[in-house]
Amino acid sequence: MWAVNQWLTSSSITAKINSNFRTHVGSRAGESTMAANSARVAVAQMTSVNDLSVNFATCSRLVKEAAAAGAKMLCFPESFSYIGANLGDSVRIAEPLDGPLMQGYCNLARESQIWLSLGGFQEKGSDDSHLCNTHVIVDDSGKIRNKYRKIHLFDVDVPGGMVYKESSFTEAGQDVVAVESPCGRLGLTVCYDLRFPEMYECLRFQHQAQVLLVPSAFTKITGQAHWEILLRARAIENQCYVIAAAQAGKHNEKRESYGDSLIIDPWGTVIGRLPDKLSTGIAVADLDCHTLIL
Repeated sequence: MWAVNQWLTSSSITAKINSNFRTHVGSRAGESTMAANSARVAVAQMTSVNDLSVNFATCSRLVKEAAAAGAKMLCFPESFSYIGANLGDSVRIAEPLDGPLMQGYCNLARESQIWLSLGGFQEKGSDDSHLCNTHVIVDDSGKIRNKYRKIHLFDVDVPGGMVYKESSFTEAGQDVVAVESPCGRLGLTVCYDLRFPEMYECLRFQHQAQVLLVPSAFTKITGQAHWEILLRARAIENQCYVIAAAQAGKHNEKRESYGDSLIIDPWGTVIGRLPDKLSTGIAVADLDCHTLIL
């Protein structure tokens, strides 16, 4: 894994983007049908609350729906397993990745024979007052294939909304992470990372990612302004698929998420979306990473 500051130079990035864009345009123009070896993926949308068992039941139902739809992988949003009602709740329930909660999600993957992107798990930190915001990839046998700890922490005063200071209870990660899967090579990120394009360039050009995963819990205000346009920009500038699972609606009296889970192709076209951006459910789409020239 490469440290986050080990990027390509701006000039070489621009050259690679231009070269890959020309190549991909040429291949896209000649395509009329999806390749036979494409992979079906699903993106989840949900409203997590401060009850681990309730959230697990919701996730279990969505896993079964995705498997029944033929998806090889289901992507969950940030904080899929828990969103606390009070400051300190998330640190209190945090567990190590070999703990019983993550084991339960690994069992879901194994039972339904589907890969899971579990973005934004509250992993126990190095002390009792901190956690890691961890994106975990689990394969269809229930094995953890890799993990990414969120690098860019959300310390923001949202105009007309809440003040967020994720760094007060979260340890920042250090490494950029990609992992092979049946749906292509996955680049792992979490939510606020979306505002740092150099990270996605690193995933694309240093780690050869084909699919960028962005599990999120965007606020309502920032989501209305920037959610879709940023996701489509990351897809276009890196010529990658983007799968962005989103928290949706009111979690409690203090917190509300924008929703609108999306699957976007390398042309910036939305190819998967729930009819209602606040409902709980899944959307599916077929990816064909064989058209991408790395």
